Amino acid sequence: MSDFNSGTKPESYKGRWWMLLGVWLLYLSFGLNIAALAPLVPVIESDLGMSHSAMGRVLGAWQFVFILSAIPCGILLDRVGPRWAMLGGALLMAVSAFWRSIATDEISLLLAVAVFGLGGPIISTGAPKVVSAWFESRQRGLAMGIYVTGPGIGAIVGLLLTNAVLLPALDNDWRQVLRLWGCFTLAAAVVWSVISAQLIVARSHLRQFPTTDLGLLPLLRHPVVRLLLLMSIGVFAINHGIGNWLPELLRASGRTMTQSSHLAALMVLVSVLSALTVPRLATRQYRLVVLFMLCLSSVCATALLRVPTGIPLFAGLIFQGIATGSMMTIMMLILVETPGIGERRAGTAGGLYFSTAEIGGVGGPVMLGVVYDVTGGFATGLAVLCFIGFALACGVWVLRYFVGRPSTLPTGSR
Repeated sequence: MSDFNSGTKPESYKGRWWMLLGVWLLYLSFGLNIAALAPLVPVIESDLGMSHSAMGRVLGAWQFVFILSAIPCGILLDRVGPRWAMLGGALLMAVSAFWRSIATDEISLLLAVAVFGLGGPIISTGAPKVVSAWFESRQRGLAMGIYVTGPGIGAIVGLLLTNAVLLPALDNDWRQVLRLWGCFTLAAAVVWSVISAQLIVARSHLRQFPTTDLGLLPLLRHPVVRLLLLMSIGVFAINHGIGNWLPELLRASGRTMTQSSHLAALMVLVSVLSALTVPRLATRQYRLVVLFMLCLSSVCATALLRVPTGIPLFAGLIFQGIATGSMMTIMMLILVETPGIGERRAGTAGGLYFSTAEIGGVGGPVMLGVVYDVTGGFATGLAVLCFIGFALACGVWVLRYFVGRPSTLPTGSR
């Protein structure tokens, strides 16, 4: 520890990979808790006497809290540091899981899910802050690609095991299933606590800077930040829109739910592989080119999904998986490497990013649902997502005029 605190470069310190493991486990718990309720919806509705509309309000509660809490959580993260803030976030996620398991009606279940919206943003904003502090540019893309796989893998584990394995093994007691996922989240928090106790997250030179320059207005004055925030809405609208409605879109084309789930899992698998490879290839020199190609990949994929049969379907799933797995990661890389932000402001900037992006995260699925009710199909909604993809590509074209210019932010943040 002493060599690191005395100024040793973080990339020369092997502890960075342990730190990344801790972050990955927390993000895995994040995805696990998001997906944990979906397979249990019929059982919970029957037990608590809830309607589909009531369950819809419950399932969306955490996202609305997330939008409001992401910025304060990011500021808190920058002030107290990732070690304690992320531990608190993990504990809040565990509280949410255990509270869900003792819910007796819609209100108590809704409040339990809403608590997740307080803990989740700390993990989302803390992960890029830790990576930006411990990894230099040449490995930062790989590290971000690795931790971004956490939520996807967590969601896959939750979806595959909850109904098929755990519910039968636990006498069809959905409360016990949720408690088990809560215990897993607590275990991840303990691992993070042990790792972060041994490895100090913030390098000593980060403490030299005052916290008075961490406000939102200085960040919003930077054109790169403003443009990335606008683009984040579009990225999340595509990712969440396709992600939430893909099984139903495939089922509407005549497939069974099992077939639709397997095909949707193919896209998730491709996105995980994309997250592990594409950000590593997106070095600083070619980052905007890669992001531009990912936007076009999303456009092509969305167009192909309008004809969900044969080769066009598989091509669409692959292209969409590639785009979904890497667009957000590369935009976060650009954000944290913007002059004047760095690891010192990464929490605040990340909170601002995710708070803004979740507008699209909510709006994308809602838009597809509303358009489906009006038109009786997904074609028009997918056309809207195609247009958003083109707009993102244009945004990247504009972004190249600002990336690399001198910062307008106050000095002192690397």
